[in-house]
Amino acid sequence: MPGLAQGRTVIVTGAGRGLGRAHALAFAAEGANLVVNDLGVGRDGEPSADSPAAAVVAEIRALGGSAVAHGGDIASEQGAASLVATALDAFGRLDTLVNNAGFLRDRMLVNLDGDDWDAVMRVHLKGHFLPLRHAAAHWRAEAKAGRTVAARIVNTSSGAGLLGSVGQGNYSAAKAGILGLTFVAAAEFAAYGVQVNAIAPAARTRMTEGAIDAELAEPEDVSPLVVWLGSDASAGVTGRVFEAEGDRITVMEGWRAGPTARNGARWSPAEAGEATRKLLAAADPPQPAYGAR
Repeated sequence: MPGLAQGRTVIVTGAGRGLGRAHALAFAAEGANLVVNDLGVGRDGEPSADSPAAAVVAEIRALGGSAVAHGGDIASEQGAASLVATALDAFGRLDTLVNNAGFLRDRMLVNLDGDDWDAVMRVHLKGHFLPLRHAAAHWRAEAKAGRTVAARIVNTSSGAGLLGSVGQGNYSAAKAGILGLTFVAAAEFAAYGVQVNAIAPAARTRMTEGAIDAELAEPEDVSPLVVWLGSDASAGVTGRVFEAEGDRITVMEGWRAGPTARNGARWSPAEAGEATRKLLAAADPPQPAYGAR
């Protein structure tokens, strides 16, 4: 019986370790051709000596799958363009993009310098935007040429992007930005046959070492949802955010209008404050940021 992703060409960024590696292996097990991207850096984004992308490609091929490695910087124009070109050159098509690459530079906000802010924003937010834009440009050209497109993009946010996380202001802001990017891309790319969704996964990876005390599930527990979202089977699902951890999948419902008041004229500051107090009393309390006391 053909796999769920049989014949599809799938790019996974940051696929040398952790969640990305698990996603790549899961897609390969379902019959996909893989472009395994990884720059080969440490948890903090600094260069390391090994080539994890090549190691994952070797794993996939040893299991009878088809994969090529890409070691470019997907947060650069050249790297993102070559990422898409690698898929087209190796397999003649591109069907799914999984944006997963990232690293951490954790600091409390008063200790967080501009370089650490920029570095995390660059890899997470720009590292989502540029591959997404280059892939979408290809799919738009395909659609305009009259060819049927059933493309999928799966972005990677985090609980930190949904609620915030103490000591991770840069990471939380980047992951929240990925959610906004997902909603806009889902709306703009629908006309080209592209679905765009996001996951907020929780799993034991290099990025959670020393940061989260609670026991976490394995990365492989998140990958089945990613494979489904990246396949034809997810037709009609777009602009959604899912939390995934262990055996739990949750549809996140995002910002929705809660209690509202109108005054019929401009509020005075005192009136606005009194009305706001009443609205807050009627509203659900916010969930605390991770790590908040």
